[in-house]
Amino acid sequence: MTPTDADAEATSTHAGSATPTRGGSWALLVAGIAGLAAAAALTIERFELLVNPSYVPSCSINPILSCGSVMVTDQASVFGFPNPIIGIAAFSVVVTTGILSVARVSLPRWYWVGLFVGALLGLGFVGWLISQSLYEIHALCPYCMVVWTIIMPIVVIAAERALHGIGGRAVQAVLSWRWIVAILYYAVVVVLIFLEFQDYWISLVS
Repeated sequence: MTPTDADAEATSTHAGSATPTRGGSWALLVAGIAGLAAAAALTIERFELLVNPSYVPSCSINPILSCGSVMVTDQASVFGFPNPIIGIAAFSVVVTTGILSVARVSLPRWYWVGLFVGALLGLGFVGWLISQSLYEIHALCPYCMVVWTIIMPIVVIAAERALHGIGGRAVQAVLSWRWIVAILYYAVVVVLIFLEFQDYWISLVS
């Protein structure tokens, strides 16, 4: 990088705009596409079920992996309409952000802060849905689990850009631990799923 390029990058950062790394940009785009596809598939399946109550969704695989069991619950329509519609709107924003990031379009810090806050709210909602799936509904929705998987990278990447260039020990601690927190999130979810349905998993191999 030439001195001129370095000065331009420093000026851009100082002005409050930021772009993820190339890998982060692609990860954000892929996560957004996966989340959007899962939300769209769930919405289509939900409408099919509304039209034909005897319809068996394609993601109803066995007694445990059964999105049909999840779709008919109150938790699947927290705000009075199917939850996946929220996902379609939210992940459309993530996909758009991913495309702009891959194209190296520098977005203002306030945008990344907004995405970070939105992703955190999404993570909280996902956490609640995970608890409901495990301990109230007692079934797992495969498409929902796609969202469970991709929400954390979105949070991490958005946090990295929202907090980029901000000093302070607390901020640096958050940035340095971000992927460790993500790994812990996956580990906890996997362990909880195993423990809740361990009798079924064991029966498959016994």
